[in-house]
Amino acid sequence: MGPAYSRLLESFHAGLEQSPRFLCVYGTLGKGFKPVSREAPPIIFATPTKLTSSVTAYDYAGKNKVPELQRFFQKADGVPIHLKRGLPDQMLYRTTMALTVGGTIYCLIALYMASKPKNK
Repeated sequence: MGPAYSRLLESFHAGLEQSPRFLCVYGTLGKGFKPVSREAPPIIFATPTKLTSSVTAYDYAGKNKVPELQRFFQKADGVPIHLKRGLPDQMLYRTTMALTVGGTIYCLIALYMASKPKNK
């Protein structure tokens, strides 16, 4: 490292030690902490980007289906909630259960085979 780099580094540290943020966080080196000013920082976003009179409600092109779906899923017909929509839900449920049972059996077989090492 040359003398130019050393001068640059010294000037950087001197500037850093005099910056308000550095003084606020770290204080002056060897002299303790300086008191922090009590005034509020300036507001960054002081004015809104849109006037309140020009703000419109969110435009949604679709129909609100929530009340209709609430009535459908809360109907007391004895069918569990995860099977209310018929065949697609039944297929999804049965596939999930088959994969769960199959995976459990596979894990038990793998544990059994691992517990009985081959004799040489």
